[in-house]
Amino acid sequence: MEIQNIESNLSSNAYPGRGIILGRSEDGKNAVIAYFIMGRSENSRNRVFMEDGEGIRTQAFDPDKLSDPSLIIYSPVRVFGGTTIVTNGDQTDTVYEFLEAGKTFESALRTRTFEPDGPNFTPRVSGIVEADGSYRLSILKSANGNPASAQRFFYEYSSPVSGEGHFIHTYQGDGNPLPSFEGEPTLVGISGQIDHFTQKLWENLSEENKVSLFTRFINLKTGLTETRIINKNHD
Repeated sequence: MEIQNIESNLSSNAYPGRGIILGRSEDGKNAVIAYFIMGRSENSRNRVFMEDGEGIRTQAFDPDKLSDPSLIIYSPVRVFGGTTIVTNGDQTDTVYEFLEAGKTFESALRTRTFEPDGPNFTPRVSGIVEADGSYRLSILKSANGNPASAQRFFYEYSSPVSGEGHFIHTYQGDGNPLPSFEGEPTLVGISGQIDHFTQKLWENLSEENKVSLFTRFINLKTGLTETRIINKNHD
């Protein structure tokens, strides 16, 4: 698989929706995580990321404009022990609860399906990063928009390569209904330290549709983390 330039990938897609990038830094010292959200409606755009313990949660920027909290208010990132969970919905909590009970990422997601937002039936994308930097990704989606058929895909990356990551997102692009992501996660290059990495992602997301971005570098030797959050809405 050819390594794609993440800036070009993002800038050429007006609406990838919500996206997860997991990988390893160019110098091999850090596990790398990125999660972003986009929105087309006023309700979807009326959000910010807020730190919540070791993780983050979404919150309405203007509570008076929040018309429907379902599917948009959740905890995208939670940490259980040495495992960081990142997802595009409340399945974050499902994964956390299963890990807490000694069960697996995969078994947690087998209890879930795509979002009930027909006609889009938005996929649920999820990932976990272990303390050693290995990671897994998943997408739960309908069968070409048919809600009678749920499809679950899981991808495991046990030996990440320095300067490389994998990118999965909800939509192929804009449309009505929105077309679901297709194929396996995209292999992308990861370069620079966290500020450079964060800025290039933010700058290449659609200016009209981007809402919030979270990035984290986890030092594989010490476990120490560096986190950045950018919100389009801010005081």
